[in-house]
Parts: sequence; C-alpha cells; structure tokens
Amino acid sequence: MFQNLQDKLDRAFKVLKGQGSITEINVAETMKEIRKALLDADVNYKTAKTFTDEVRQKALGANVLTSISPGQLLTKIMNDELTALMGGSVTDLELSKNPTVVLIAGLNGAGKTTFSGKLANYLKNTKGKKPLLVAGDVYRPAAIDQLEVLGGQVGVPVYVNRGSSDPIAIAQEGVEEAKRNGNNVVIIDTAGRLAIDEALMTEITAVKDATKPQEILFVVDAMTGQDAVNTAKAFNDRLDFTGVVLTKLDGDTRGGAALSIKSVVDKPIKFIGTGEKMEALDVFHPDRMASRILGMGDVISLVERAQQQFDEKEAAELQKKIRKNKFDFNDFKSQIQQIKKMGNMKDLMGMIPGVGKALKDVEVDDNAFKPIEAIIDSMTPFERENPDAIDTKRRNRIAKGSGTDINEVNKLMKQFSDMRKVMKQMSNPGMAAKMMRNMPKMPGKPF
Repeated sequence: MFQNLQDKLDRAFKVLKGQGSITEINVAETMKEIRKALLDADVNYKTAKTFTDEVRQKALGANVLTSISPGQLLTKIMNDELTALMGGSVTDLELSKNPTVVLIAGLNGAGKTTFSGKLANYLKNTKGKKPLLVAGDVYRPAAIDQLEVLGGQVGVPVYVNRGSSDPIAIAQEGVEEAKRNGNNVVIIDTAGRLAIDEALMTEITAVKDATKPQEILFVVDAMTGQDAVNTAKAFNDRLDFTGVVLTKLDGDTRGGAALSIKSVVDKPIKFIGTGEKMEALDVFHPDRMASRILGMGDVISLVERAQQQFDEKEAAELQKKIRKNKFDFNDFKSQIQQIKKMGNMKDLMGMIPGVGKALKDVEVDDNAFKPIEAIIDSMTPFERENPDAIDTKRRNRIAKGSGTDINEVNKLMKQFSDMRKVMKQMSNPGMAAKMMRNMPKMPGKPF
C-alpha cells in the first residue's frame, strides 16, 4: 500500500538528513522533491501545491529542538498535514434511523457489489446490526447471483425481484421488506454507471429520491488515481454523497485518490477495501494512513484486526491450556486460521513499524501456511492432541501423507516445541518478569 510514494518521500527527507538546522534553501529543495513525489503518485496538482506550501510554511516557522533533527521535525509536520489532508478524523456512518438506508453508487468494475457484502458483514459483526442487502443492479449479468453468494457467505439475507427490471421499484420494495422483517439497515447495491450517461445518472437520482437514504457511499477503485477524483466530483455534483469508499488499496496503487479526494470533493473517506476476503474492509483512519505512508506502521489497526478475529472465551480457554502445557496442534491450526482471516500477510506485516520498508522488495506468500496445515491435517486426532507422542515412525508417515519432506516435519515439530516452552514461560507472570530482567541490555537502552 503506497509503497512507491513511501520510497519517494524517504528520498525527499534525505535532503534534510545530517542538516543542523532548517533553512529556506534545504526546505525548498525538500518541498520540491515532496511535490514531485505527490504528483508521481497521481495527486491532484492543486492539492499537491497547497499541501507542500503549508508544510513549508510550518517547517520554517518551527523551532528545531536540540533533542530532534530537522528530518524528524519535518516528518512530524508531514504526518500532521497528511492527516488533515485526508480528513483529520474518522467519520462514522449515520445509523440512527430504523431502518437506515445505505445507497451504493459508482462506476462499473469499482467493486460495489463486493463492498456491499463486506459492509453487511461489518455492520452485522462489528455494529450488531441486522442488515438486508438489496439487489438493485438489473443490468450486469450475474450481479444478482454474485450478491446472493456474498450474502450467503456473511449470513445476511438478500432481497431479489428477478421479475422486475425497474431499479427504483426494487429499491423501494427492499426498504419495505426490511420493515416487515425487522432489518435495521438496508444496503442497496446499484448498477455501475458513467457520470456522462445522463439516463443512468437520472435513474440513480430517482432511486435516491424514492428511498431517501441516510448514507450515499461512492465506491471508487483506488488504482484509477486522479481519474477517480474527477469521477467522484461529477457524481457528487448529482448525488451529494455522504462518503467515499476506496477499493483495491491492496493493489499497486499510487495513492493519489486517497490523498486528493477529500480536498477536491470535501467528502470524507469512510472505508477502504484491502483485499478480496469479506473481512478485508477497514474503517478509514486518516492519522493511521498518514503514519503508514510515512513508513511508521499502524500497530493500532493491527491490534484491532486481531481483536475482531480472536474470541475472548476461546482466548481464556487457550490461556488455561498454555499454563498446563496442553497447547496442541488443534490449537495451533486454529490460531493459523484466525491469523489468515486478518488479511493479506504483507499488508499485516507492513503495519509493524519498520517492517514495511524491510519487506518492500520481498514477496510474502499468502499460501505460506499451506504446508504447515497439510502436515497438521496428516496427523491423527491422537497425534494432534499429543504432540510429544509423535516419534520418528509417525513423522515419516506424516511427511508422506502431507506431500512434504521429513525435514519440513522435523522443522515444524522443533518450532512447535520451542514455541510451547516460551508460551508456558510467558503465561507465568513471575517467570515473564524474570526473563525480562535477564534480557541482555541493548546499546543505549537502560533496562
């Protein structure tokens, strides 16, 4: 996510590395590089110029403390200004009305139907809502089938009227269906349309007038860059939408849409799509995104994703098993499956400060867990529950059954054994404190 922009901003900051003070000359040179990096990322020219002028003014007006370098100060100013540029703070959905109507709009191929399924999943699992999906795309072949499949995956009902080709009537029927069945959120998926297609733009305006939605979300493909911003402006002039959804941010996106859209249309980014899985939807946090763009990670989002996947009751049971040294391969596989649900592995690791830069040229395979799962699946129920009973004969059979090498099985057994020991030690507060005291002192770090 934003890897190219991050690299170019790093190079821009190098101008100030080793400088003892901030001057007109070195700031001007740095701002020139930053503006170039933003334009290369397909940020709107006016937005890029206004942004760099603001950063330059604040940098020249700031006092560099003896404890920080000019580069560190500029990073802090950049972080604050990027956060403000992308909206400043989180903008929540307006969900007070019952039922709340959410209208989804956007171009063909932007990911509206997939987002509709993700939003239903988010509202059901995170907000405790009872959503209804409405299949309002009557033009794209298989759009209704796709929404039904997604609804089935996330356990959310879908209102369908295959006998009608009128999206306005279908939307109204969907709202009435929600009232009858006690659904407190109605998500209306609509057909993709171009802003220049007058007939289709008139149609979606009519859907809006008929259903009076509390939220109109404009879904846009982040990889289309500046074109996405221009399209958003055209749609906003007609629909006056309440928020933007950026999809495909896990792809090779330059970041221009995320950085420009708020300043151009003055509407907040509410969600970002970070993968194909139904869980791969994040509430947009401008401050966290700014931190990631500057290579400082996003630990808070990482923790939140983990909390969404890990059940508290399960965690308590697991803690008991760890204390008794009963953690087994069933538990291990369960943990792997929960980690996989958190999203793209490279994206997750990029949330850890410093790790994103270290991995920029490294391919992190999302299938890395497959050999481990194959080995565990080749174990008998007894072996999974009793790892210590897996002798050489059993290991050879497991290797053959999983299609892996005996060395891979031995390596997994060794890693599992070491992990179990550390987990048991760390579950004992006294032992954990002792381990911390006995850690070797890091240079410059008093422990």
